[in-house]
Amino acid sequence: MLLAIDVGNTSVTVGAFEGETLRAKWRLATDARKLPDEYGTLFLSLAEHHGIPAGGFSGAAICSVVPELEATFVEVCERFFSVKPLLVEAGVRTGLRILYDSPRDVGADRVVDAVAAIHLYGKPLVIVDLGTATVFDAINHEGDYLGGAIAPGLAIAAEALFSRAAKLYRVELVRPPEAIGRNTVLALQAGVVFGYVGLVEGLVARFQRELGGKAKVVATGGYADLVAGETSVIDYVNPDLTLIGLRLIYDMNQG
Repeated sequence: MLLAIDVGNTSVTVGAFEGETLRAKWRLATDARKLPDEYGTLFLSLAEHHGIPAGGFSGAAICSVVPELEATFVEVCERFFSVKPLLVEAGVRTGLRILYDSPRDVGADRVVDAVAAIHLYGKPLVIVDLGTATVFDAINHEGDYLGGAIAPGLAIAAEALFSRAAKLYRVELVRPPEAIGRNTVLALQAGVVFGYVGLVEGLVARFQRELGGKAKVVATGGYADLVAGETSVIDYVNPDLTLIGLRLIYDMNQG
């Protein structure tokens, strides 16, 4: 089995693959203060809950956007699961040609998502990751990674509004019944949720024009279902895109 670990700014998503099948998945809060022993104990407990023994993994793959946690999870894999993990970074074979001005500046999660999306859905593509940040990535007809756009995530934008406007308060980020909010809660929900739907639609349209044709649009991330339910521009929603990409890249680097 393969242990796939996606270390994000908000959460750590872990998957256990048996061949191409994602047998189990769990999520933990990202906490740079946690020690390897703490994460390792959690991982062991969660794996056991899914009927997977500590010795059941033959490999591991990690992608991380939190540099200070990379060594932590490498240690977790080596000490608790007795496997040397593949850390997705510069020099790792991905099969993806990156045409960014500085390829090393592309986040590992963006590379992994692109590899998975091309494998699953073909090309050209627009990938929208609706997580801590809202990230758009463009893949051309040849399967090259061109670049993209980065905006604050829904929760970050809402939190900035709540903290800077004295009379506004935190609300649940769910779909309101209509765009014209009849009270402050509904008005905030309409502005954030429908506002981000408009952001996605606008940037996808611009990406489509620059790619020179109809590209498929794939959404992932914690807010993907919420946004995708309000627009027709998203063709696919895949919450496991990063984990699948980690499995594919791990396989590419064996032998």
